[in-house]
Amino acid sequence: MKASRIAAAGAVAASAVLAVSAPAFAHVSVQPEGEAAKGGYAVVDFKVPNERDNASTNQVEVNFPTDHPLASVMPQPLDGWSVKVTKTKLAKPLTMHGEKISEAVSKVTWTATGKGIEPGFFQKFPLSVGALPEDTDELVFKAIQTYDNKEVVRWIEPQKAGQEEPENPAPVLTLSEASADGHHGSSGTAKGASDTSTAPAASTSASSADSSDTTARVLGVVGIVVGAAGVAYGVLAGRRRTEA
Repeated sequence: MKASRIAAAGAVAASAVLAVSAPAFAHVSVQPEGEAAKGGYAVVDFKVPNERDNASTNQVEVNFPTDHPLASVMPQPLDGWSVKVTKTKLAKPLTMHGEKISEAVSKVTWTATGKGIEPGFFQKFPLSVGALPEDTDELVFKAIQTYDNKEVVRWIEPQKAGQEEPENPAPVLTLSEASADGHHGSSGTAKGASDTSTAPAASTSASSADSSDTTARVLGVVGIVVGAAGVAYGVLAGRRRTEA
């Protein structure tokens, strides 16, 4: 009887650890394929997980920062999704490669034409973007995730220095410095904007980094669970020796 009680307590502890750890995997995030260097072009992936057990994600909208507008945004075609790129006039035109740009992309919207992102799955939405700004270390996007049950989750909360991560953090793209030889990263594309061009394929190194990060988190959770089980076993063994 005592053994079953201790086992039950261990199971509860393990479940609590998993419940606390789960949100770390659930945020909408953005990562570059390779690197996103200031002043250059890069391919970035918006990673959108499905957080619901009874609904599928059927629309994803990403709003671009207005303080650092991007003139060139090219989506990669995805099976089962249609994509729309929306542009707006700039209050102050940009000069890129000797040409004046009077409009920039304000948002990109993906709409499912099939099942969307079903429970238990995630989807990456690739974009080729540029030229990246040179006067900031990061770009903050705002993402809106819509489910087929009409629920809307707004990933728009900024991370404030010295404070805990907000419940629905906005995706943040960290920019790296341009290399000493003046190159701006290896994920660049042709200059100029287009709504229908195909972005370059994902790099192996980016996929490996993402996989390694996820594996490390999973192993960390497993280690905590195993430790909790070990404590429960130790308590049981101690009680048996005392009773003997």
